[in-house]
Amino acid sequence: MTPDELELAPGTVHENLQGVLWTEDLRIGLEKAFDYRGDVTITRNDGSQVEGYIFDRQTGKTLDDSVVRLFPKDNPRKVAIRYSEIAGLAFTGRDTAAGKSWEAWMRKYKEKKANGETQIELTPEQLD
Repeated sequence: MTPDELELAPGTVHENLQGVLWTEDLRIGLEKAFDYRGDVTITRNDGSQVEGYIFDRQTGKTLDDSVVRLFPKDNPRKVAIRYSEIAGLAFTGRDTAAGKSWEAWMRKYKEKKANGETQIELTPEQLD
């Protein structure tokens, strides 16, 4: 491959997980949660829940050796939870980057240009 071909490598495909209650393999769900651009709600085995943004995970050989770390929505301190302590996972927060891909942005830009707009700037949209 040439450097130009490498520059056009496909990016990560993001699924629309907003509102999904994950019921399948926990490890796969937590990997998807790590790539998710919104808050998730983790239900522990004791029934308590933590809602927040997952920023790190460390996978070990077992669920007890694996840990997910998140910024809780209602607490300034980071929280670490062992995979073995997790009973459920839900994608509860809004995916702040949904529909904001480069391709979507370019499509909107080209539509504005085709409609004759002249003061089009190359600035990103607000994420809210």
